[in-house]
Amino acid sequence: MATATYPPPPPYYRLYKDYLQNSSSAPEPPPPIEGTYICFGGNYTTDDVLPSLEEQGVRQLYPKGPNVDFKKELRSLNRELQLHILELADVLVERPSQYARRVEDISLIFKNLHHLLNSLRPHQATATLIHILELQIQRRKQAVEDIKRRREEAQRLLKESLGTLDG
Repeated sequence: MATATYPPPPPYYRLYKDYLQNSSSAPEPPPPIEGTYICFGGNYTTDDVLPSLEEQGVRQLYPKGPNVDFKKELRSLNRELQLHILELADVLVERPSQYARRVEDISLIFKNLHHLLNSLRPHQATATLIHILELQIQRRKQAVEDIKRRREEAQRLLKESLGTLDG
């Protein structure tokens, strides 16, 4: 009985046998998936859309529309959250049986805060990508300057050594 350390390659490797001589002989890659697809039994979509609070069955506490002042609304919801937490503490001390409504209010505020923050994610991703690219440009410029400085130093040393040999 013979055993192999590694399994044999998949049969489609034969499609690439002439790749070194002719790179266009390989088959084209499959097109990217668009729309919905199933992976490991779960339905997924390529559309990255944040569902609205109404679609999730949650009451929206901040104004609707595209021109939302995120900073103002986040501060407002944060203050409201602090107030509701203080009210919850008072209710727990004075009327412990009536805490459920306060907890539901706090949960609603947290869901609204979370939704506002999630709607800022695309902007955050863009800003992070810009920052990373700027850092890469800065590092490459520093590398180029370092290479120029070392080249000039090497040229200076060569001139000095040539002057010493000639002298």
